[in-house]
Amino acid sequence: MIRVGTCSWADESFSKAWYPKGVKSGERLGFYADRFDVVEANSTFYRLPDEELVARWARLLPDGFVMHVKAFGLMTRHPVRLEALPEDLHGEVEADERGRVDRPSREVRGEVFRRFLAALEPLREAGKLGGILMQFPPYVVPKPRSYEYLEWAREQLDGHEMLVEFRHKAWFEEPAEPLAFLEEHDMTYVTVDAPPDVIPLVVARTSGTAYVRFHGRNRATWFKRTGSTAERFDYLYSPTQLEEWAGTLRELDRDAQVVYAMFNNNGRSGAGEVPDDLSGGLAEVAQAPTNAAMLKALL
Repeated sequence: MIRVGTCSWADESFSKAWYPKGVKSGERLGFYADRFDVVEANSTFYRLPDEELVARWARLLPDGFVMHVKAFGLMTRHPVRLEALPEDLHGEVEADERGRVDRPSREVRGEVFRRFLAALEPLREAGKLGGILMQFPPYVVPKPRSYEYLEWAREQLDGHEMLVEFRHKAWFEEPAEPLAFLEEHDMTYVTVDAPPDVIPLVVARTSGTAYVRFHGRNRATWFKRTGSTAERFDYLYSPTQLEEWAGTLRELDRDAQVVYAMFNNNGRSGAGEVPDDLSGGLAEVAQAPTNAAMLKALL
């Protein structure tokens, strides 16, 4: 089973170059779910999810649909804005001069994990919750403290699938040890397609799930900190590149229970290498859903 989707359904590129005019914001998830059967929710990286909103997602999504959810930044050792935390936790943390919380106590982190998972219960009860994407920042490198944190996080996510994405190339230079660790501790490794000199491509699986995230290969914009994923992940995969990946995904599918191919190249681009039936004659296309549709057609 190979499922193809995108790492958002509400990105600006979607609303400007993919959703037809007349599709209102509240209708977009349903429109998306008519075309794909898996998605990542990434707004949860910036703020803890709201249970009422999650319940609405669960009602909108059809049976069999899978929604993976990106962990809140504090759960993956990213600094977060103080106002992103619930007010009752403000007295339990210290913010720096920029108003960011970077090093909370384990007790606070544990409470954040608990509230995060509690808010996702409507999706879980509906049978539509996939994994929790733990995307670690580039400064988390393979050392004892990092492995200890992974073990602790695994305990907090007990009963949930833990998807682990590394962003520092040291994890991939000698991947045997981190891959063995993930497999031993029941964590799902996330294969990353990115500029190869930034993050080397290591295709692997450490659980019954094979998970691939496509960030694009635009090195020129990779390190930009503009706040815009449309600029940083500005990349349109070519038909040839997608054909190569279709073969790799089929290889993974031989032994995996499920394979996920998730596109995070959230930008807009000219439709030169996009089939006419997907570009619709438009001057530009939303890269992630367009590439996802192209890959689906190859599988």
